[in-house]
Amino acid sequence: MATLRQMPLTCSGHTRPVVHLDFSEVTQSGYFLISACKDGKPMLRQGDTGDWIGTFEGHKGAVWGVALNSEATRAASGAADFSCKVWDAVSGEELHNFQHNHIVKSVRFSSKNSNLLVTGSNEKLVRIFDLNNPEASPEVFTGHTAGIKHALFFRDDTQLISCADDKTLRVWDRAAKQEVNRLDFPSSLSSLEVSKDGSVLTLTYANKVAFYDADNLTKIREFTLPTTVNSASLHPDKSIFVAGGDDLKVYKYDYTTGNEIESFKGHFGPIHCLKFSPDGELYASGSEDGTLRLWQTTVGKTYGLWKCVDGNQLNNDVMSPPKEVQAN
Repeated sequence: MATLRQMPLTCSGHTRPVVHLDFSEVTQSGYFLISACKDGKPMLRQGDTGDWIGTFEGHKGAVWGVALNSEATRAASGAADFSCKVWDAVSGEELHNFQHNHIVKSVRFSSKNSNLLVTGSNEKLVRIFDLNNPEASPEVFTGHTAGIKHALFFRDDTQLISCADDKTLRVWDRAAKQEVNRLDFPSSLSSLEVSKDGSVLTLTYANKVAFYDADNLTKIREFTLPTTVNSASLHPDKSIFVAGGDDLKVYKYDYTTGNEIESFKGHFGPIHCLKFSPDGELYASGSEDGTLRLWQTTVGKTYGLWKCVDGNQLNNDVMSPPKEVQAN
């Protein structure tokens, strides 16, 4: 069989840089993908094909962070208009609007109970909102000395983990409402991911991709890339990881050895975000060029819109409908 070339699916429709993305878990209808963009209009897509489903309209500033709950029934977005919005991901209806006092950079649903939402903002605060009681005051965690970049539920939702522009990663105990661990880095972390099984943290800073044991926060391994790294994601089976940054390339590495397996160019601007799909069959990248691209983990495998016939890789680019169409 002839050597097959990686043919990413290109998801257009955004008009400014794509800065964050998130996948749901696999549902009865497949899995879904949401993207955050500086155009202020997060988009929902079918995860395995990139087919556009809807656009959430309502923010009045750049959207910096997005999230889907595991069932893909709710979406959340944090924006430069100082708000976090929660949406019905089926109808597109806005369900909640939580006002903050500065830009909201990070939003994430709890893994076990999607009625809880954590946010991180440039107020240097981490908050938890109870969606069953949206009028109640949120739980607030203080200690960071600069804007929050990422905040996630951690260790079966009993704790939180966050990173900020103060060059620290911090772990918070929800019951005690206080910081219980902290790591300092030579520069701010650009991305933070907890592995699918909850055992490994994937961190990026400067030109490094680092992996830490989630139980004791000890470093497992760290690799240096030939570019400033903005994001990295570990495959669900922890065999490989992907990373991307300022040189426009998407890199694939062996997780154990750090050997580069392959790299691809496709974007026309720096890569801001990368994440594996929940089944590990593809990974998505978002770029300064305003597009999302979907890449096959195993090139040449028939999956989604990728068809492999007689050694030839065929695919169709995915184009969004007009951006003014709303989710319905």
